[in-house]
Amino acid sequence: MSTRTAELLAGIGLLVLSLVLMWSVYADGLTIGWVDGRGPGAGVWPFWLSLGMALTSAWTLVRWLRRTTPESRNEAPYIASDPLALVATSFIALTAMIFLVSIVGTYIAIALFLGFYMRVIGKHSWGMTTCSVIGAVIFIYFLFEWQLTKYLPKGLPIFEDGFLWIDNFRWEYLM
Repeated sequence: MSTRTAELLAGIGLLVLSLVLMWSVYADGLTIGWVDGRGPGAGVWPFWLSLGMALTSAWTLVRWLRRTTPESRNEAPYIASDPLALVATSFIALTAMIFLVSIVGTYIAIALFLGFYMRVIGKHSWGMTTCSVIGAVIFIYFLFEWQLTKYLPKGLPIFEDGFLWIDNFRWEYLM
């Protein structure tokens, strides 16, 4: 696929997605304007951001038709064969991480993904990988569980039970 074709497909895809989002806001009956005494309606941001995305996508298609940008004239391959393997590996690893969230939970899935990516793809040392993985998991736990009080999926009950002692310790001794 050429860069020119990729730009066309991206423009069409984003335009269709924008129109679908705008229609869903309208079909759900969300208010896209100002509600007296309350402020903006529930559909203001989704609708108007989708409209903005639709307009920019339409403008991309106009520029593609006119061939006014370097991308719209570029017939070279969109992705060379060398980076394609990295993109495919990243896609597979990310898909595996998302699948693992329901089994082992968010924290373990993120740790496995980040560890794989740093060690295998980035070729970092075990020390750097271990410190980064532990730091990232602690940061994500602290941000979501403590500060935002948004509990992320913990996976199967055996993994969820493992996190209960952390929560119990936090509530009994730290709060």
